Amino acid sequence: MSTTAPSIIIIGAGFSGLGMAMELRRNGFDDFTILERAAEPGGVWRENTYPGAACDVPSPLYSYSYAPKPDWPHRYSGAADILNYLESLAAENGLLERIRFGADVTEAAYDKSTGTWTVRIADGTHYTADVLISAVGQLARPQLPTIPGRERFEGPSFHSAQWDHTVDLSGKRVAVIGTGASAIQFVPAIQPRVARLTVFQRTAAWVVSRTDREYRPLHHALFRHVPGLRLAQRLWVWCFLEFFALGLADLPFLRRLVASLCRASLHREVRDPALRAALTPDYPVLCKRVLFSNDYYPALVQPNVDVVTTAIAEIVPEGVRTTDGVVHPADVIVYGTGFKGSEFLWPMRILGRDGVDLADAWTDGARAYLGMTVPHFPNMFLLYGPNTNLGIGSIVYMIECQSRYIRQALSHLTTHPGHTLEVTEQAARDFDTHTQRRLRRTPWSSCSSWYRDATGRITNNWPGTVTAYRLRTRTLHPTDYTLTPTPDHSRA
Repeated sequence: MSTTAPSIIIIGAGFSGLGMAMELRRNGFDDFTILERAAEPGGVWRENTYPGAACDVPSPLYSYSYAPKPDWPHRYSGAADILNYLESLAAENGLLERIRFGADVTEAAYDKSTGTWTVRIADGTHYTADVLISAVGQLARPQLPTIPGRERFEGPSFHSAQWDHTVDLSGKRVAVIGTGASAIQFVPAIQPRVARLTVFQRTAAWVVSRTDREYRPLHHALFRHVPGLRLAQRLWVWCFLEFFALGLADLPFLRRLVASLCRASLHREVRDPALRAALTPDYPVLCKRVLFSNDYYPALVQPNVDVVTTAIAEIVPEGVRTTDGVVHPADVIVYGTGFKGSEFLWPMRILGRDGVDLADAWTDGARAYLGMTVPHFPNMFLLYGPNTNLGIGSIVYMIECQSRYIRQALSHLTTHPGHTLEVTEQAARDFDTHTQRRLRRTPWSSCSSWYRDATGRITNNWPGTVTAYRLRTRTLHPTDYTLTPTPDHSRA
């Protein structure tokens, strides 16, 4: 049988897109183009430049297994260091010349007559390839709250993922709306230099201390020259996180252990009974994202900080009015209100076989076989797609699993030139049924969070360990797919 490698378009140059490109390069696939809307690679780590931005997964695990970095400055590295890691890998692997920067994708459409995808860019240009791979991630589109009067505020205001570094916060009265994973990092970073910090909390978070440490030159030398040590550290972090991930669906008693750790941190750091009560969550642990911080609680107990739990009624020109009628004055408002996590490929329009719109296919919630393939969308693959986010663990290894699986699909297409690969309705339905059944056993089903869409369906998270996902994606089974010759090939 003849072999012809398919041409490939990858959308996005963050962890997913670069990881997919490196997997292709390492396995002899060279006909690919990466389309990136920004002017440089990095994805979420390029976009989030707020003070204190960092990862809450230890760096030895939050990196590609085949591209370890021996000189991380800290166990939990900052955004700038992670971005530098990605930029270095892109340069070292010859990926920069494969990236078309400033390519803001607006639409991708499948042509049944040729078996190809045409991707259209906002500037009017377009690209065509046999295979489309989306690597746009789940946390790329900031979510601003629907609070009346936002446009009337007289001072600067911005989302944490669009931090305005031209605004000097020194000596200012700053209002922070939202207390999620971003706020827990930038609140301690800005607290010492602002005059007054008012933190508006709708829901208290479960917070646990993290065991961070600085890596010194001796550590770097050992990690560089003693490979077994670096691998042992990665394995330890892996096993620790996998153990606690079992508490999501399989070992519920572990949730009590996590809750105990969080309560111990709260009682140790917050002595004031009223503030402690305000910071105590009223929902099950792990139902929302557990946050890691050593300095969040210490920042909140400082004399220049107020934690407000009364609901916000509106934004007024001089600040924030709560439902009790109190106006909290502010010179600057920072929105730490998260992302549109369940709008996976929005605002891109994706048209599959026979013109099926992906938005219509996902009317009842986003879903994909193994989080990667969707019926009616031949030769299209998703990285970090529906139900592949993690409550506990490193998404980077999930991306590695997906990249290897997609590479197997591309190898299958290489040995069947002129064909398309499309997951069967049955395989997709069975996977979704099983996944949703397991998700009902997790804490995520017991409260509202960004893990769930407007219908209440849990669209984002994987209900288990990374090991379980690795086993599910280790081998591509052709029986889960329909291999179809394109009309042109059929007539050949």
